[in-house]
Amino acid sequence: MHAVILGIGNIILSDEGVGVRAVEALEKAYRLPEGVAAIDGGTSSMELLDDLSDLDLLVVLDTIMAGKPPGTIIRLTGEEVPVFFRRKLSPHQISLADVLASLELIGHLPKEVVVIGVQPVTLELGLDLTPTVAAQVPQLVALAAAEFSARGCALEPLGAVV
Repeated sequence: MHAVILGIGNIILSDEGVGVRAVEALEKAYRLPEGVAAIDGGTSSMELLDDLSDLDLLVVLDTIMAGKPPGTIIRLTGEEVPVFFRRKLSPHQISLADVLASLELIGHLPKEVVVIGVQPVTLELGLDLTPTVAAQVPQLVALAAAEFSARGCALEPLGAVV
């Protein structure tokens, strides 16, 4: 399997950094099999083209503003993902949509994209996640790992506490 777990977000905007924090926690909790990479995408955009090209699976961890109660976990797949990227649900999300659109244009779109996110409490300036969103980081990590297990590519636990 050629896959990427991509954590995106701006870590200086409180809960907006949850995707990055989740990827950091995942790397402490699991050994990734060959062909699977965890990437702290921060607020990157087109510089991710090579990393996301021709993947079997792309799992995106992010903040999702969906009008749900704060801390709600949201999982989008298949046809839901294009809908997700048509609306601005997080401050950097449009650049990821541009990356995926560019990959589709050149015929290198990931075969499957799964977006797992958390409804934020706040996106105000701050380096720490709110307690509500921070409490969901282990769940994001577990859900990302489950995406791989469901496809016969289990991540090996390291025994670290997430």
